[in-house]
Amino acid sequence: MNIGKYTFDEYVIMAAAFHGNPAPGLLIGGYMVELAKSALPEGTIFDAVVETPKCLPDAIQLLTLCSFGNGWMKSVNLGRYALALYDKYTGEGVRVWIDTAKLSMWPEIRAWFLKLRPKREQNRERLVDEIRRAGPSLCGIAPVTVSESFLKKGGMGAIAVCPLCGEAYPAADGGMCRGCSGEHPYLTDAGTDMDMTPPAEPGLRAIPTAQAVGRRALHDMTRVVPGESKDPAYLAGQLLTAGDVCRLHTMGRERVFVMDDVDPGLSWIHENEAALAFARAMAGEGVTFEEPPKEGKINFRAEKEGLLLLDRKKLRAFNLVEDVMCASRQGFLPVEGGKRFAACRAIPLYLARTRFDRAMAVLEDGPLFSIAPIKPLPTGILVTGTEVFKGLVQDKFIPIVKSKVEKFGCEVSGTAVVPDDMEAIARAAADLVADGARLLVTTAGLSVDPDDVTRKGLFKAGLTDALYGAPVLPGAMTLIGRMGQARVLGVPACALYYQVTALDLLLPRLLAGLDITRSDLADMAEGGFCLTCKTCTFPKCPFGK
Repeated sequence: MNIGKYTFDEYVIMAAAFHGNPAPGLLIGGYMVELAKSALPEGTIFDAVVETPKCLPDAIQLLTLCSFGNGWMKSVNLGRYALALYDKYTGEGVRVWIDTAKLSMWPEIRAWFLKLRPKREQNRERLVDEIRRAGPSLCGIAPVTVSESFLKKGGMGAIAVCPLCGEAYPAADGGMCRGCSGEHPYLTDAGTDMDMTPPAEPGLRAIPTAQAVGRRALHDMTRVVPGESKDPAYLAGQLLTAGDVCRLHTMGRERVFVMDDVDPGLSWIHENEAALAFARAMAGEGVTFEEPPKEGKINFRAEKEGLLLLDRKKLRAFNLVEDVMCASRQGFLPVEGGKRFAACRAIPLYLARTRFDRAMAVLEDGPLFSIAPIKPLPTGILVTGTEVFKGLVQDKFIPIVKSKVEKFGCEVSGTAVVPDDMEAIARAAADLVADGARLLVTTAGLSVDPDDVTRKGLFKAGLTDALYGAPVLPGAMTLIGRMGQARVLGVPACALYYQVTALDLLLPRLLAGLDITRSDLADMAEGGFCLTCKTCTFPKCPFGK
């Protein structure tokens, strides 16, 4: 049976020349491609999507104009041996796959495709003969319409030069290329401009402590008292006296570096100078840092209470540069004004200028840290539940929510208790917002029970930008959205039992005015499992971190 304009034998030769061997998947793939082409209206300009990286993409490239290189073929590795050809303007097309229900007539193909027999036990001649005779009869075919994202030919967008390897890459990948972020497959960095060998030191020479009298210390020298203190006993530039010799000996300093013995030149930068440059580039709005550096390190502080925002990609990229470091608290955590939340430093006494330049290049397009002020909002609390409305159960939600929002300075502008009725919920929600609530917290009615209609009521009241469900326990059935000028936070009934839930993680973000996306919620999965300790120590615990 022919494969398009080629005889089966001609296609086998083509497949061997292109693929290296006439693999069974490539031979069947030829029939699959031609079947899909025949189902499209004549003259259709089509693109392709393939659901496996094995063999099938080569069949598409052999028999159509679609390829990865020209962007007309896209791969979505679903692990299924299937492809689709579709009109590149409308997205309408057909999907073709190997239908396992049709393999019973072809034992060799079935054994090969389902891996029922080791390769060494397969009869290659019978397998190829069955493929020749079966042709497209093995396949299933169905109409499909691809999503709009597949109708756009993706461009690379802006191009940046990686500060580590010096090669060009899509700027959307972050502060450095994906190769230098650790995704490359190489055991060495051959072929890049990165020099992974430790640089030679800038001619440092240590002298006996007694000979350092009357000279100035080259760097901070730390004194550690176990269990009591760890502080610099001598600062860079400090004049050393005869009285210091004994104390330096007790600190384990038999030799020291002094200033007048070092001329680092332009190829090196002192730890304090490097740390100060890093801090100036890292600090954004609401962030201050301690000067001068101590022991080559600078601490960052929040100017006032707020939510810590950090660029995770940039933080990782910075720490991939050798001989520098920056450590911080978790992003999206409330921080107190004046409290430390991060620090950076150069690790060696003198940092090679090349590594300093790479680190600064990571930081050049904007700050690493900022503090978003938490702004108290007039808060409306809407309790839903027929049992509470009728007085059969005493409400406990209002005092719980009230205590949590007041911790951030919010005032409760109004409360309402309504039955599990969509219309009643909609009216009460609208009334609370109309009365000035700029944060509307609803409680309960968010599960799968037939009486739980809180979501429906909120939508009827004008809820927009709704996201329902979060990878946080307790609090998986959390709801967030907007209603006019008000932010909406739907709290599931678990908050009646657990001291800490998704409410405690999301409330500060809403009060800081942050937009929350589905991607943001997905990022909360790691650390989103509360241990429900008998004695709760939140936020001094792993929850939300």
